This record gives sequence, structure tokens and C-alpha cells, in this order.
Amino acid sequence: MIASRFIVSVTVVLAATELGAQGQPIPAGQAAPPTQQAQQAPRIPRATASTRASVALLVDSRYDPAEGGWFGALNLAGPARIVIDYGQPHLRGRNVIGMPGVVPWDSIWRTGANMSTQLNTEVDITIGNTFIPRGVYTLFSLPTRTGWKLVVSREVNQWGTNYDPSKDLARIDLRQRTLAEPIESLTFWLIPAIEAPPSKTFPHGVLKFAWGTTELSTDWRVGR
Repeated sequence: MIASRFIVSVTVVLAATELGAQGQPIPAGQAAPPTQQAQQAPRIPRATASTRASVALLVDSRYDPAEGGWFGALNLAGPARIVIDYGQPHLRGRNVIGMPGVVPWDSIWRTGANMSTQLNTEVDITIGNTFIPRGVYTLFSLPTRTGWKLVVSREVNQWGTNYDPSKDLARIDLRQRTLAEPIESLTFWLIPAIEAPPSKTFPHGVLKFAWGTTELSTDWRVGR
């Protein structure tokens, strides 16, 4: 009884392999066509090689040039923002600084991935010693073996490698530091200095970004 069941089972399998998709016999020596299920196998999603990130700093007042002063959130809608939005590449085992096609020496780098890195400031600020009127800008950088510069461009909303030097607003010297442990993903920071009242100093602090074991920084402040 067991043997007969086994033979029936094998016969069914052989019959299935000898018929085409329409149930017709397959000529000798010809491979069976792929089934519809094999042709439309489900797509397996993969994480992309880079992500998108942003860092935002809030100033608890807005400046109204028409009124000639600073007004808090009770007077106007919400605080003022300083935001850096950027594509975030990852090391993935690479030594990226100075690597051709990634962060080459002596060439403008998008300071991110994919779309250009964007600075959007709702207040006038100073980065390094350069005054930046409120507005939207693109941030590039220029890495060299003798030092880095932050490049602020008036051109916006372009692919990150589309750089036009005629649109430069400023090139700002950056401080450089070597980290003991590498940073896996490019990261920006807008770090405020904390000052207790009754200080009359406008908001200020450090703008910093790091990738791998390289950290770059400069100072920022609201106003001139």
C-alpha cells in the first residue's frame, strides 16, 4: 500500500514537468518556459547608500525690519529657524577624505550626497567673519591638505555636483580636528552657546560637521 502511493506521487511530478504552461507536451530537448510566478517575482527593497538629514536651531524671536525690533512668539507666529538640510553619505568601510569620486582633494565637494546641501536661515547671521543675509543658500566645501573652506553659494535647489563659482557668496576658513573614533555618517551640528539672562549677547555658537575622523567647524552668530 505504501509502495503504490509512492509510485502515484512520482508519476504526478513527472507529468507536470513534461507539460508546458498551456498543458501541451514539451518537445524533446526544449527547456520549459518560465512560469508567470517566476517572471513576476516580488521586488525586495534595499536601503539606499545615503540618507537625508537636517539640523535646526530655533531663535525664540523674529526680527521685523518694518517695526525695527525683535519680537517674541507671542507677537509673531513662532520662533525663527536656522536649518541645514543635507544628504547623508555613510563610510561603509571606506577612507573617504581624499578619495577620488567621493571627497577628492582640491575640488569642490557637495558636503553631502545627492541634492545640494541647503542652508535656510530666517534671520541674518554671520558665519566665521562673513555676514549672511537671511535667505536660502547652498553649502559646499573645498578640502585641501593645508586646510578646508566652507563655500556659501547663492544658487539653490540644484543637484549637489552642479557648482557654479560665479554664484559664490563667500568662502570661509574652517577649523580642522582629527577624531579618535570615526563618524560613520556625515553629520552637521548647530551648537548654541548658552548664556543666562541678563546677557545682551545675541544667539551664537558653533557650526560643525564631521565624517570619518575629520571634523570641521566655524563660529556662527545672529546678526553682524
